[in-house]
Amino acid sequence: MQKIIYRIYYFSSAIQHKLKKRVTISGFAVIFCLIFSASLGLDTNQSMTYQIFTFLVSIVLISIIYTLLFRYRFQGNRTLPKFATVGSKLKYRLVIHNKTNKIQTKLKLFENFADPRPTWKEFLETPEPGEDKRTDIDIKLGSYRWLWLVARKQCGTAKTIELPPLLPHSKTEIMGEITPIHRGVMRFIGMTVARPDPFGLLNACQTISLPQSLLILPKLYNLPPIQLPGFRKYQSGGVALASSVGDSEEFRSLREYRPGDSLRKIHWKSWAKIGKPIVKEEQDEFFVRHALILDTFQSVKYSETLESAISIAASLASEVQTQESLLDLMFVGNEAYCFTFGRGISHTEKMLEIMASVVACRDKSFDSLIPVVLDKISLLSGCICIFIAWDEQRKKLVSYLNKMGVNTLVLILTNNPDNLEKIEFRQYQLAKFHILKLDKIQEDLMQL
Repeated sequence: MQKIIYRIYYFSSAIQHKLKKRVTISGFAVIFCLIFSASLGLDTNQSMTYQIFTFLVSIVLISIIYTLLFRYRFQGNRTLPKFATVGSKLKYRLVIHNKTNKIQTKLKLFENFADPRPTWKEFLETPEPGEDKRTDIDIKLGSYRWLWLVARKQCGTAKTIELPPLLPHSKTEIMGEITPIHRGVMRFIGMTVARPDPFGLLNACQTISLPQSLLILPKLYNLPPIQLPGFRKYQSGGVALASSVGDSEEFRSLREYRPGDSLRKIHWKSWAKIGKPIVKEEQDEFFVRHALILDTFQSVKYSETLESAISIAASLASEVQTQESLLDLMFVGNEAYCFTFGRGISHTEKMLEIMASVVACRDKSFDSLIPVVLDKISLLSGCICIFIAWDEQRKKLVSYLNKMGVNTLVLILTNNPDNLEKIEFRQYQLAKFHILKLDKIQEDLMQL
C-alpha cells in the first residue's frame, strides 16, 4: 500500500510542478468552472449551462494557441555567492538577455531546481520530525512526510520575479531572492521565463538551461563572548605559523653547522652566500588547542536535536578566534573524522562547509568517537562537548577528560530538561555543564 501511495505522490508532484508555472490562479478558476459547467450541461434541452461551457472552452483554446506562439529567445546568467545560511535571506544578481527584435513586457522569472522528490528508500526510512504526534491516518498516508522531504532536499525556495520591460537585444540586470530552509546543497538546473496570455489564464514558458549549486550552511546562533577552558600546552613539533599540522617548527635564527645537526635543517641559500654550512635554528611552541566534539549518534536519519547541535557547533566555530589557537572538530558520520583549524591551517569557512554535510551516525556506538579524542588528548588545552543525549557512554568520556585534567564545557540538548536538572554534575570538577532546551536554544546560549 505504501508503495502505491509513494508512486501517486511521485507522479502527482511532477504534474503539480509543471502546472504551477503554466497555469495562473485565474486559469485554475476557469478550468474548475469549465468542469462544473460540463457536468451540469449534459442535457442541453433542460439547461443553458452548455453555453457557458462553450464560452469557457473558447477562451481556454485561445489561451493555449497564444502560448504555443511564444517562441522568443532569452539567455540568462546567475551570480551566486559561495555560501548561504539557513534563516538568512540571500539576494543575488541575475542578468536576462532579450535576443529578440521586440520589447518584452509582463514577464515572470522562475528558478528551476533539481528534482527534489525523495527516493522510495528515503521516503520509507526518513520520518518527518514530530511525526509520532500526527494522527494514524496522516502517518499512513505520509503526505506530511513527503512535503517535508521535498522541502529538505530542495534546501530552500526562490521568489518569483516580476521582470521589468526587456528592451530588444539588451541585457537587463535584476535581483533575485532565495530563502534557505535546510542545510545542504541547493542545486539549480535553469530558469524559466513566463508570459501570460491576454486573458491571464495560462503562461507561455521558455526555459533557460543554467546548472549551478549553492552550499547552504547551518543556522548560526548569536553567542556571548565565550572564555574557552584550558591553558597553553606544548605541541610536539610545533605548529606555529605552519600551513599544516605535523613536525614543522617556528623559525628562530640561523647559525653555523654543528656535528650532529640534521641535513634537513641546512639553509642552502646562506651556505651558498657564506661558503660554509649554515643551519636553521627552530623552536617548539606552547599554545592553546581546543577540541570541539560533536555528538552525531542517533537511531534515526534526521532529528531536530541533531540539526540544532550542528548549528551550535557551527556558531561556536564561527565565534572562536582560531588565529592564535587550534580547534579540532571531532565527530563520527560514515566514519570517524578529526579536522584541525586555526594558525594558518584552515579557515572557519572550511569548517562551516564541513558541517553543512554532517550526517547522523546510526550504525555505530558513541564509543567509536573516543579513540579520536584519545589521539589528541595530550595536546588539548580544553574541550567543548555538544551532546544530544546523556547516558553512560557520554559520562565515560567526560569522566576521562576530567581525570586527564582537560577543562571541559559540556552542552546537552534535550526536550526534557527536568530529567537532567536532577542529575548531580558536581563530581566532574573540571567540567562545566549547560542544559539547552530545544525550544529555547538562543536564550540558553546567551547565558553561557
